[in-house]
Amino acid sequence: MKLSAEFIEGIRIAGGAIRANKMRSGLATLGIVIGIVTVTLMGTAITGLNGAFLRSISALGTDVLHVSRFSWFIRSHAEWMRAQSRQEISLSQIKALEEQMTLARAIAPYTEFGTPVRYKERSSRRVWAIGTTEQFQYTGNVTLAQGRFLLDTEVSGGRPVCVIGSGVASNLFLLESPLGKTIRLGDFPFEVVGVVEPQGNFLGRFSLDNQVFIPVKQMLACFTRRPFTTVQVKAVSLEKLKECEEELRGVLRKIRRVPPGDEDDFSINQQENFISTFNRVAGTIAAVGLFITGLSLFVGGIGIMNIMFVSVAERTREIGIRKAIGARRRTILLQFLIESAAICLLGGLVGLAIAFPLTLVMNHFLPAQMSLTAAGAALTVALVTGLVSGFLPAWRAARMSPVDALRNE
Repeated sequence: MKLSAEFIEGIRIAGGAIRANKMRSGLATLGIVIGIVTVTLMGTAITGLNGAFLRSISALGTDVLHVSRFSWFIRSHAEWMRAQSRQEISLSQIKALEEQMTLARAIAPYTEFGTPVRYKERSSRRVWAIGTTEQFQYTGNVTLAQGRFLLDTEVSGGRPVCVIGSGVASNLFLLESPLGKTIRLGDFPFEVVGVVEPQGNFLGRFSLDNQVFIPVKQMLACFTRRPFTTVQVKAVSLEKLKECEEELRGVLRKIRRVPPGDEDDFSINQQENFISTFNRVAGTIAAVGLFITGLSLFVGGIGIMNIMFVSVAERTREIGIRKAIGARRRTILLQFLIESAAICLLGGLVGLAIAFPLTLVMNHFLPAQMSLTAAGAALTVALVTGLVSGFLPAWRAARMSPVDALRNE
């Protein structure tokens, strides 16, 4: 008999055996169902979190360096204390940086201050006022929905103009055009000259649409005389990013008069720092999740193996008759492997049917969405579990002696 014919016959016999023992087959799939639900939910959650994180982190720009006193990831109290004692980067140092850098396309200071904003009778309780320059349009990858961004003459002269985020625009102006209108940041009036395209949230918490960009001199005059928290430096190209970072380090050390041999009194951060740290954390979470899922599938696999051993014992005479009329070992092996795989695939389908609505519920709390890839991976895991769990019982059935099998009562 050809292998394809044996396979078809194995499917028919396996289907009959499962129908004849519905209760037993259903109970045998419980462990697989739990394992598939676990692996599916874990996979969709991790995929969703990865996607949301990368979308959020893209706001930092792949070719932008962020300079400040503090590293984004401080690992000890001593490191934090050293960073705390550093001098802030001043406006004059930023000006010198602009004059001396050759591998930077744009350089922009960035400092923020939380303040209420009002327009007539409408207000938002807390908006982030961002003090920066016209160069932030390039370092921050700002796309405008209406109007324009800050001009260099407005930045140097300190004219009270602003560019507002889409969230601020919708809260204060509803369907009215914001351009040319005057809003009040705290007690100070600012004319709206532009509206930024919707940007969403950063890391799912900080709304990038709840911001107002104003000239840096206005920030210092109206809200705070605190020096700048961050300087953004956009490289001339992504390929030159590493060279730009080295040039930036050298120029900053010279400007800030850092003695040779001393460590930097500033930190240069970039998107890659976030991504590498997130990948380490996500990898740990995934490893723990896979371990838990593996335990669940292991328990389910043991259950399937026991059921298959019982099935082989009950059908010993049937195996003897089939061998006596010419069935080969391969045929018997295939028959029981198909039965084991079918039971696990059934459990996989039930698991997916349970996991799908749970994913929709989870999506309200975490970014999670079941994809065809995740569903296919779950069914593949179920199939492999069935083949592995059923191999020993199937091997035992295939190696039975026809004479001994026929003697079985």
